[in-house]
Amino acid sequence: MLKHLGPLGIVGILILVAGIGIVAYVSPIVAVGIALVLAGLGLVVKALVSSVLQQFGMF
Repeated sequence: MLKHLGPLGIVGILILVAGIGIVAYVSPIVAVGIALVLAGLGLVVKALVSSVLQQFGMF
């Protein structure tokens, strides 16, 4: 999976994890909420991309 992201995607994931870590250091409950929102957003984006690729016959 990481080879498909490329270097910029890996840096983005590291920044995302670092940001959640900083928030978790101050307030763990808020960090869990942010993590759930990001996970949900990721699932929505994956579903939208899959749908678009399926319409073009690529999936």
